[in-house]
Amino acid sequence: MASKLLTMRVLVADKFEEIGLEGLRNLGLEVNCEPALSGDALRDRIKELEPNVLVVRSTKVTADMLEGSRLGLIIRAGAGYNTIDVSAASNLGIFVANCPGKNSHAVAELAFGLILACDRHIADNVIDLRNGKWNKKEYSQARGLKGRTLGLIGMGMISQAMIPVAKAFGMNVVAYSRWMTSEVAAALGIGRAASIKELAGLSDAISVHVALTPDTKGVLDAAFFELLQPGTIFINTSRSEVVDQAALLKAVESGKITAGLDVFEGEPTEAVCDYAGPLQTAKGVYCTHHIGASTDEAQNAVAMEVVRIVKEFKLHGIPPNVINIPSGDISSHVIVVRHADRVGVLADILNILKIEGVNVQEMENVILGPSHAAIAQIAVAKEPSPAALHSIKANPNVFDVNLLPMEK
Repeated sequence: MASKLLTMRVLVADKFEEIGLEGLRNLGLEVNCEPALSGDALRDRIKELEPNVLVVRSTKVTADMLEGSRLGLIIRAGAGYNTIDVSAASNLGIFVANCPGKNSHAVAELAFGLILACDRHIADNVIDLRNGKWNKKEYSQARGLKGRTLGLIGMGMISQAMIPVAKAFGMNVVAYSRWMTSEVAAALGIGRAASIKELAGLSDAISVHVALTPDTKGVLDAAFFELLQPGTIFINTSRSEVVDQAALLKAVESGKITAGLDVFEGEPTEAVCDYAGPLQTAKGVYCTHHIGASTDEAQNAVAMEVVRIVKEFKLHGIPPNVINIPSGDISSHVIVVRHADRVGVLADILNILKIEGVNVQEMENVILGPSHAAIAQIAVAKEPSPAALHSIKANPNVFDVNLLPMEK
């Protein structure tokens, strides 16, 4: 077992920061960085090299690449994982992990940049001036952000990073998330919408921050866009597949909304190429080139998270951030714990649930700024006993515990 671990091979089949490569080498691993690999070449290289770990960013990982391989872990050096055939990996006993939250500030920065670009028509200003045209009469018309309401769809790390920025601009914030309770919303100082439809009617600008799942695919459809208020700014920096692009374009072309998109249908897969899709000339749509996570800070953070994942996999055989372990579909309850942000609190809670035989399916811990307090939301597969809840509450660093049935 020990010698096998010492000879663990890592294949990095994408662009990857040097700080991450150095960190992997410092773990005593054999590291091969070949960022140009893709398709058949990647499949052949996996068979030839026999790596234990594969690291990718935007490179597609297909079932035929995994058949007969020695891979035990595939890491997506980013938050999403829709370019990886997770089902095939699961069938072959291969862990798939990602790096959630490490690019949250970078994506939030771009999302807010797109909001400003839409409100002030910044790109149009620049294009006209470069073409020798001055049009202050048209471009001096803007609604402004102060006093407006920002609606957030999803309440992960990116949305949480959006909240203080919105407040700094004097905006109100309302959010929809199947996870978020009224208590969490109050602690974050924001409003809570009961549904996406309700959020649509409350918001002057909407920013989407959800993962692509069967539940979220196409969820923002024609009915959603019909509910938006005239003048709404719609931002998507998450996944293109969550939006019905035809319905979005119809809403934009009607003059009802403007849109800022970092991801969209028909987005080129190459780093440099031509684009001739419908968004090239769509008036009222401001597109960036899928660059949400592309800052030095974010990429270095992701690289070091990859190192942490591989280290845990090497030492314990089970990596953190695994996404191909069933979770939400078999969760029955959510335990909401308000607690002091202290080392060991979550470990104590999880140990109590372990003794109780309650399996944790998914967990999210929201840190409440400088107060050093936090709210943990723990999805579990069965209802814990009153005694277990009492034991959790008995921890001196736990303020309160609530048990909620899981929304189906």
